[in-house]
Amino acid sequence: MSNGSAGRNGIALSERQRTAWLRLIRSDNVGSATFRDLINHFGSAETALEMLPELSRRGGSTRTIRIASVAEAEKELAAAHRFGARFIGIGEPDYPPALRQIDGAPPLLAVKGNAITGTVPSLGLVGSRNASISGTKFAAMIARDVGRAGYSIISGLARGIDTAAHRASLETGTIAALAGGLDQPSARKYRSSGRDHGW
Repeated sequence: MSNGSAGRNGIALSERQRTAWLRLIRSDNVGSATFRDLINHFGSAETALEMLPELSRRGGSTRTIRIASVAEAEKELAAAHRFGARFIGIGEPDYPPALRQIDGAPPLLAVKGNAITGTVPSLGLVGSRNASISGTKFAAMIARDVGRAGYSIISGLARGIDTAAHRASLETGTIAALAGGLDQPSARKYRSSGRDHGW
């Protein structure tokens, strides 16, 4: 990850590096583990992208591997920007430290809102979509108390318990993890001037 600038607990990617990282993770047969292996072996995403066709041939593939183009990556970056989001790389200061520790952590996260929320201790609070009134009240109570204790709440932005947890923690910090991406939230998004954001 050379040519980046040093920052708090990590190294910031240049825009050229960020584009290359996005191209690499969006190319055929490149998941989180392969991405890491390629970066570690070749030293940069740009070099890994150059080597992908050769690696594919060595692996016995007879078809041409699809490598995401610069134009495709720039289009995705621009779309994220239109949504008020940005991509954060796994080695950058704003990448959530706890997420960085898991196997298969995504190399890039699309983040909207205040990314600092992801760097504080957090608690996952999820439950039934068809929750009872008492269940949603209890979830909200837990979320408020945990938020006041300095934790952010992480949930999936689904109706029911997730929604109750997000609403109750808007002022103290809430993180909505959206599997479908920022352009396809599975439920209604809640916004405030607080520390909320979606991954």
